[in-house]
Amino acid sequence: MAGKIYGVGVGPGDPELMTLKAVRLIEEADVLAIPSKDRESCVAYKIAAGAVKGLSKKEVVPVVFPMTKDETLLKRSHEEGARRVSELLDQGKTVVFLTLGDPTVYSTYLYLHKRLVSMGYESEIVSGVPSFCAAAAKLSVSLGEKAESIHILPGSYPVEEGLSLSGTKVLMKSGKQLKSVKQLLLSKGEHGMMAENCGMDGERLVYKTEEIPEDAGYYSLIIVKDRKEMR
Repeated sequence: MAGKIYGVGVGPGDPELMTLKAVRLIEEADVLAIPSKDRESCVAYKIAAGAVKGLSKKEVVPVVFPMTKDETLLKRSHEEGARRVSELLDQGKTVVFLTLGDPTVYSTYLYLHKRLVSMGYESEIVSGVPSFCAAAAKLSVSLGEKAESIHILPGSYPVEEGLSLSGTKVLMKSGKQLKSVKQLLLSKGEHGMMAENCGMDGERLVYKTEEIPEDAGYYSLIIVKDRKEMR
């Protein structure tokens, strides 16, 4: 009988924000699949290690997804990842794939999930605390009140159209685009706040658009609020 895979969200960075279900499934898993080349370089693994004792004794299988927008390379890596995991499932093993935040929000796990489901394997998605919720809490700001809309935007892609929407805008994973995103926010007179490495070492909180650093790392998230909502 084939095993089952769980796509488990470990939250944004603070191990104490991991769910009880996530901890239990990790403890019970036969194998951990990680989106990195090894344990040492996997942020999701390090978060889980802060909440689950004895994690170093677990079998770990790297499933590497390249940081690229090249569709050919991405398809190839998704196929290879599904193949590696399917071999474990065919052995009847229970696999937990660790992913940052929540698996349904811009997560590479979903590509793997879809392929394995289409191949006939049982796969379950387990929610985690989304990074934008944790960032809003750290910045002490609401994401939505009353009729206020909330828009989640991929910061590494063009966001100008999304910024024209009313309500709160969340720009995720701006990374290398931070300079252009900041300039766009300033030109539009938008009120932006940033959380970098939320819940992790090196956490940095910024409350004004003009103070957003252009050299912030990959795990940087910007929350844009209508100025009238900030009064």
